[in-house]
Amino acid sequence: QVQLVESGGGLVQARGSLRLSCAASGRIGSINAMGWYRQAPGKQRELVAAHTDDGSTNYADSVKGRFTISRDNAKNTVYLQMNSLKPEDTAVYYCNARLRSLDANLYSDYWGQGTQVTVSS
Repeated sequence: QVQLVESGGGLVQARGSLRLSCAASGRIGSINAMGWYRQAPGKQRELVAAHTDDGSTNYADSVKGRFTISRDNAKNTVYLQMNSLKPEDTAVYYCNARLRSLDANLYSDYWGQGTQVTVSS
């Protein structure tokens, strides 16, 4: 089994900062990419930031210059440093990993349970 566990969410004031962490554990063969998505009430889940196996990154336009994604390959952990937070950043943030388990031949997407981020004005 593979599981992803997020931490670091909470309530923060606008212009403040928060760092999210996500650790993957279990029967992992290899990880192709890890990233963060978010979903606000009544809206679709959207990509926030992703970190690929070759070290490249990509960000949603709405968070460029404010958020930074990083990854510790040795610990199968991905981080999201969020600075200059805005009320519109309020959402449930989900960790995602594209990986191959030791029991599978193909890469599949795995998801964490989500962590709430609330930004007050």
